[in-house]
Amino acid sequence: MKTRQKTVLPTVLCALSALLASLPAITKENTATVAEMTTQQSIAKEQVKTSIVTMVNAIDSKKWDSALAHFADEVFIDYSSLTGQQGSKIKAADLVVGWKGLLAKVGTLHQLSNFAISIKGDSADSFSHVYASHQAEGIAYWDAYGRYHHKLQKIDGRWKIVSMTLHIHGQKGNLNFLNEVTKMNESTSQQSSENAIKKVQFDSEGDRVVGNLYLPKHFDSTKKYPAIIVSGSWTTVKEQMSGLYGKKLAEKGFITLAFDPRNFGESGGKTRFYENPSQKVEDIINAVTYLQSLSEVDGNKIGALGICAGAMYTLMAAVEDKRIKSVVTAASWLHDAKAVKLFYGGEEGVQAKINAAQIAKKKYLETGEIEYIPSISTTDESAAMYGPYDYYLNPERGAVPQWSADKFAVMTWEDWLTLDPMPAAKNLETPTLMIHSDGAVLPQYTKQFFENIAADDKSLHWIETELESPYHQFSFYDQESEVMESIEQAHQWFAKSL
Repeated sequence: MKTRQKTVLPTVLCALSALLASLPAITKENTATVAEMTTQQSIAKEQVKTSIVTMVNAIDSKKWDSALAHFADEVFIDYSSLTGQQGSKIKAADLVVGWKGLLAKVGTLHQLSNFAISIKGDSADSFSHVYASHQAEGIAYWDAYGRYHHKLQKIDGRWKIVSMTLHIHGQKGNLNFLNEVTKMNESTSQQSSENAIKKVQFDSEGDRVVGNLYLPKHFDSTKKYPAIIVSGSWTTVKEQMSGLYGKKLAEKGFITLAFDPRNFGESGGKTRFYENPSQKVEDIINAVTYLQSLSEVDGNKIGALGICAGAMYTLMAAVEDKRIKSVVTAASWLHDAKAVKLFYGGEEGVQAKINAAQIAKKKYLETGEIEYIPSISTTDESAAMYGPYDYYLNPERGAVPQWSADKFAVMTWEDWLTLDPMPAAKNLETPTLMIHSDGAVLPQYTKQFFENIAADDKSLHWIETELESPYHQFSFYDQESEVMESIEQAHQWFAKSL
């Protein structure tokens, strides 16, 4: 017995010693593995939390693309504790679009805290406390608080939300807030089915230019739109043909700008009712600069449309400013030294008007006084437009209160009668559509200008009429048939050239 005990004991002691010797190595290896796993879990939890918080912050700041980036393509949404409606799966893009519409005029602030996150492989569960504040103009505030349960999945190396459930605990303030916001949005939507008009202003050579910015139906301030500058006939204001064309083109999906040129309407300018061609060209160029400053305008897609004399100024501006990417003219007034004699009393009549203008300019420089004649008259032969031109005489058409029928600066004549836009055609490389008729003013001049346009991308659209020249000219200003045909042609042209 004693001999056997001596034999067994050393053996047991040796085995125990070997086991004890191996324990430190196992403990160190396990400790390193556990620490590494803990670090990875902490990093993953922080990534999950960041994804949720960033998504919520994006909603509060209305950065909808950023919010969408934190969701999987489809997500399960359960707000049944708040709305009573059963949770369901929805495309994340549709979810964000819904939020965007609902919260368009709502200020929100979501505060998340007390995160409890668990990770299992590429799946994560997150519970957090939430306090959400909501405010909208004209509606009493609403606060809601409770607990969020987010489920996330690791997709392409990023944690994305696949499920979101709200467990509501309480509410404060206006419990009917969401219904009132929905009604407000519906009212806004009905209003936006018509063109919205914004009164705007910009600087042109130190003077203030006032205009109307026409926005497309269902305008979305987060998008960028092509824009069109619209210019009307000489002496006219934005409430006449330029505004009409601007409104109609906005209905086709463009942002459009019709403005009062300097010296007219609501715009500045000391020399009131002075038709200064060089200034009007500069106004169009400065309008381009203004449009490019707007976040809702695609600065590389700006076109210009001119009616009557506005066509002449628009064509000249497009030669000077390559930022104008496309041009359309309707019933263009284009003249030279020979053409003006047809309208203004031959060579003798033209020279008499130029002489009168030079005297008027001298008088203005010496005294600051501007000499005027009527803009339109059927009895006063000295008027700028002498004849039964119904558009300018009829209050139902162009004789609007904002336009002056009795003031035309005599000093205008020299600038107007010595202007020759015809040579500009050979330098015009901008895509150009010209719309005209045999019954509009000087049809042969429009054809000649068109033939000489340097651009390969050009088109001439001729409208049939039985009216003699120049009486069909005025139909382009406000008559539905001519206006709508011009608008349709312009729409097609701008759509392909901008």
